[in-house]
Amino acid sequence: MAKRELTRQQQIERSIITTYRSKLWAPFIKAIKDYELIKPNDVVCACISGGKDSMLLAKLFQELKKHSDFDFEVKYLVMNPGYNEANLEYTKKNLEILGIPAVIVETNIFEVANAQEKNMCYLCAKMRRGALYRIAQDMGCNKIALGHHYDDVIETILMNMLNTGSFQTMLPKLHSDNYEGMELIRPLYLIREKDIKTWAKANGLRFLMCACRFTEACSVDNEINASKRLTTKNLIQELKKHYSDTVEENIFSAATNVNMDKIIGYKKDGIRHTFLEEYEKKDNKK
Repeated sequence: MAKRELTRQQQIERSIITTYRSKLWAPFIKAIKDYELIKPNDVVCACISGGKDSMLLAKLFQELKKHSDFDFEVKYLVMNPGYNEANLEYTKKNLEILGIPAVIVETNIFEVANAQEKNMCYLCAKMRRGALYRIAQDMGCNKIALGHHYDDVIETILMNMLNTGSFQTMLPKLHSDNYEGMELIRPLYLIREKDIKTWAKANGLRFLMCACRFTEACSVDNEINASKRLTTKNLIQELKKHYSDTVEENIFSAATNVNMDKIIGYKKDGIRHTFLEEYEKKDNKK
């Protein structure tokens, strides 16, 4: 009997657990286990923006459902913040190619955010996050999953240090402050962006970047040159030239290896603390 030829969708799915098993599937599973991102009976909303990261996230969840040793549910959501028709159709086509049964919910977030004179991107991101929580909760989910990856984590560390003077990063998961019982999880936390790009390119896939009216001209597979995040990406590459190829790993490790005995000050539960608190205690014990 002749061997049945795989469809394009099947080839893409197979590549995740074969060719890219060590780069995509393994770190995805490791993040879920190490950070306890999914528990039995969870109902997870995989949030799809139309970009490469969230599309891969959806495919990884589909594979996880096939192989998981405990019961949980996944729902797939595309929250349309106001993409133009061409970009929305592009996303729909990718959903069809990948076999992702996503629900598309329309909003006017771009219109509202773009009407502001200042902080448009910040407002847009905040509104999109709130909308995702609300829609996911209405869908019966208790968690939303976003496509932030390893590079987003280390870039956020540097961006906060250089732009806000604080040491903080994206956590693998966090509770919602405004939607009771809801959590945000980041299952791509240990996956490198370059490996996502390699997987997409090898499978002939092209995805959206941010596609608001300010960036529509560079909406497909192009970086937004004016962004601080891109500047930070370039900075990291420059640092690798002067230090070593482990720069990224060292930045990531710094967030998991904080020596509190060598910190001048920190904030815990909204309360600021200084090294002098412990310093005086040690002096009094002598």
